[in-house]
Amino acid sequence: MTDYPDRREFLVLGVGLFAALSLPAALRRRPLLVRRTLPLMGTIAELQVAHRDEQAAEAAIDAAFAELFLVERTMSRFRPESDLGRANRVAAREGVRVTPATALVVAAALRWAAATDGRFDPAIGSASELWDVLNRHEPPSEPAIRRLARRGFWRHVDLDRFGGAPALRYSDPELHLDLGAIAKGYAIDRAAAALRRLGIRNAIVTVGGDLYALGGSPSGGAWQIGIRSPHDRNGLAATLSVCDRAVATSGDYERFFTWRGIRYHHLLDPITAAPRRCPIHSNTVLADCCMDADAASTATFGLPRVEALRTARRLAPGADVIPLT
Repeated sequence: MTDYPDRREFLVLGVGLFAALSLPAALRRRPLLVRRTLPLMGTIAELQVAHRDEQAAEAAIDAAFAELFLVERTMSRFRPESDLGRANRVAAREGVRVTPATALVVAAALRWAAATDGRFDPAIGSASELWDVLNRHEPPSEPAIRRLARRGFWRHVDLDRFGGAPALRYSDPELHLDLGAIAKGYAIDRAAAALRRLGIRNAIVTVGGDLYALGGSPSGGAWQIGIRSPHDRNGLAATLSVCDRAVATSGDYERFFTWRGIRYHHLLDPITAAPRRCPIHSNTVLADCCMDADAASTATFGLPRVEALRTARRLAPGADVIPLT
């Protein structure tokens, strides 16, 4: 959840980590696909709704975007008035009330942290700020990195209640929550639920590196989603058939800087407080809900597929993982 380009970025139709394959012939003949693209959460959000009534589709897209913007307003660590903005300023000194939605996402993030023994850590915002890969041209100093390594920051996040409302408190003053690896998926789940409530049965909701495919292709069958190659922006590494399923991809080739021939990317290892060093360049997770797919794609980045599957399925039964070297 950022106000700057984040860890992953793709468009279902266009450039990035994924690409929708050619539209069915039926859609080419009839204007059934209503599409809207807006900047959101520091990346691009795109909604594609297949419906016979264009006005109904536009109204549903309005409702879905309202859900996405609500999550951005409440959970972006870059917004000083958001729940995370306020908590990151003062939660080390006093409890900070947050919305039930933020509490739900923080609780889910802490469950993923516990299930992965901290491999997924939603509280390493200080390390992300230190590396700032979009603006840096060389690594931070070793002492600065070591100060944030092996801290297990997630263990110092206290989610409780204060005055009848959920509240956050930190027991480590260097802790900063960053829900960028899970809140985007939660926002997509909310947007998809809004579409369902308004009678939409076939749609794709995309934000950054996450998507949810609602229903299937209007011509019958599943939506066809292409995973872009990490080595060729114009090539596809795999094709997925997706129906009522979430997809999230983490890659080390979208957000990085190169220094002395080494690529330093945005996917940090909480143990080292530095970019993960591994042969994996792209990691795609399929799951029933996008919040789980989002968290799992970060949690399992760099793991061999068998271990990645075992890790993802601790909290997302039935998840699948596609690592690319």
